[in-house]
Amino acid sequence: MAVTTATALAEEIGERLKQARLNRDLTQSEVATLAGVARKTVLNAEKGKVQLEVFIALLMALDLTEQLDLFLPKQLISPLQLAKLQGKQRQRASGQRRNTNEEQASW
Repeated sequence: MAVTTATALAEEIGERLKQARLNRDLTQSEVATLAGVARKTVLNAEKGKVQLEVFIALLMALDLTEQLDLFLPKQLISPLQLAKLQGKQRQRASGQRRNTNEEQASW
């Protein structure tokens, strides 16, 4: 897929969603009912203009959620990134520690 812009890619995904619906011989209204959205929302999704949560609901209605692993596989943390994250772990819950004598005096 040689898409050059985010808009073009969104439109391509919308077209694929439409083809998936047609392959299942479903109308936009039927998919809308299954997904719990308005028919116009399905129409917009097929144009590539939809929120992520709604897109996922449409994938669920079309029984395509297993395709998400192909679309965006689960990402593992690289050893380099893991080392960077471990270096930034919090050591304690608050800023500076108070002297125990000061704590006892404030009681």
